[in-house]
Amino acid sequence: MSLTTPEKIRTLQRKLYCKAKAEPDFRFYLLYDKICREDMLRHAYELSRANAGAPGVDGVTFEQIEASGVEAWLAGLREDLVSKTYRPDPVRRVMIAKPGGGERALGIPTVRCRVIQAAAKLVLEPIFEADFEDSAYGYRPRRSAVDAVREVHRLLCRGYTDVVDADLSKYFDTIPHSDLLKSVARRIVDRNVLWLIKLWLKTPVEERDSKGDRRMSGGKSSTSGTPQGGVLSPLLSVIYMNRFLKHWRLSGRCEAYRAHVVSYADDFVILSRGHAEEALAWTEVVMTKLGLTLNEEKTSVKDARRESFDFLGHSLGPRRFPNGGRWYLGAAPSKKSVQRIKRKISDLLVPGNMGAWPQVRASLNRLLGGWAAYFSYGSLASARQAVDRHVYDRVLAFLRRRHKAPGRGVRQFSHEFRGDTGVLVLNRVRRGSPTCAL
Repeated sequence: MSLTTPEKIRTLQRKLYCKAKAEPDFRFYLLYDKICREDMLRHAYELSRANAGAPGVDGVTFEQIEASGVEAWLAGLREDLVSKTYRPDPVRRVMIAKPGGGERALGIPTVRCRVIQAAAKLVLEPIFEADFEDSAYGYRPRRSAVDAVREVHRLLCRGYTDVVDADLSKYFDTIPHSDLLKSVARRIVDRNVLWLIKLWLKTPVEERDSKGDRRMSGGKSSTSGTPQGGVLSPLLSVIYMNRFLKHWRLSGRCEAYRAHVVSYADDFVILSRGHAEEALAWTEVVMTKLGLTLNEEKTSVKDARRESFDFLGHSLGPRRFPNGGRWYLGAAPSKKSVQRIKRKISDLLVPGNMGAWPQVRASLNRLLGGWAAYFSYGSLASARQAVDRHVYDRVLAFLRRRHKAPGRGVRQFSHEFRGDTGVLVLNRVRRGSPTCAL
């Protein structure tokens, strides 16, 4: 959900961006008072409310805040900022399953910390947006993962087919605090803003074991990492990754290796004409200097004319037109992405789901609609057909069990796949993007 930015805040953001763009060496020294503004905190609260999310360590929810009065709560928050008595609450750490296996640590700040971080992001993002390299696509306004995939496909079609498929190991957990703060301080000299960011980086992390026992980590002794789940963390991650991208450009790697970088947070690819191995060796050295490490298991060099590689859930490389047609370089949802959505569909339509069918169907359609919105570029027909077949089988099985119908239930329940009120059929969804790079 997106909310319209109030004109007064938009005007401030426009001024900050224009100043930063026009004067690359200018450093901003009066920003803390903007973060403390009533309208800034109110809009930050609305943005945080729209994103919802679980409560932090204090258990306070948006519903509880609204029951007791939002304006009074925001006034108290502003007073803490103005008086410099604000201190962040510990971050609640939960483990979530990763698509490729294993678990990822997710940090959940309290609502009050989320709102203040959102206010800081509203002020800081326009300044750093003026500095970001064109090759960075992650967590930026008016840019998306699909834009990054489209650019990779475009470069492949232009002959940059020697690919470094790179992945940084535990990127968010290993960003060095000292170097990150130096990157921020290159633009921001307001000591109060730097103080806020340092507080967030040094926030303790609370974990609970299976018995409910509490364990604290991080805090003042922490020297690296910015928790995934924090509102400001994505912006900070792009700021630090921009050091690599800027060094790539200024050191002339594009010309030396006849190559381009396309980055989305900790996922990036280097597309070259014959110099992928050299580009990878150079990248490993630079990343080490930045305090980062390439994941050797997930980083490889490939010839995209002969083998595919996965990037942001898409598979890019050689494809063939149906019925024995010619080969071409294409993009499509990866096999892992198709399997992932199938698992989610099966998890939703389990026999133990006792919800009313209209609500279950609505949840299923939201799931399918979100998948279709993300995978809207490239060759989609075969992936959509595979998902549609799985949906068809799972829905019929779900309704047959519920109504104890004989057979497969085709005659009784096929109407659920017709018209606008039934289950969403992906191959009927209108394409939002062209099928090929322009």
